[in-house]
Amino acid sequence: QVQLVESGGGLVQAGGSLRLSCAASRTFFSINAMGWYRQAPGKQRELVATITSGGSTNYADSVKGRFTISRDNAKNTVYLQMNSLKPEDTADYYCNARIVVDSAYNYWGQGTQVTVSS
Repeated sequence: QVQLVESGGGLVQAGGSLRLSCAASRTFFSINAMGWYRQAPGKQRELVATITSGGSTNYADSVKGRFTISRDNAKNTVYLQMNSLKPEDTADYYCNARIVVDSAYNYWGQGTQVTVSS
């Protein structure tokens, strides 16, 4: 199992920036991939960005060029730097850890709210 603790959400004006952090309770080398997802009111949860244990990254088209996912292996922490924020980025953001052993297991943080005002 892995526990995930997110921080860094808040209220920001359109065009501003925020950085989300997610601290994991175990070393990244035992986790196949980390990621950020978001869920806006009335909508399904959607992928924002992922980073694998090998460092490969993947982004939703809607955030490419604006968001950057990164990790600090020494701190077992993954970050989401969000620039040029738009009102449509408003959502609850969730950290995810994916561990593949005999099956794939997904673990989630409690979520952190991001609100972008116009």
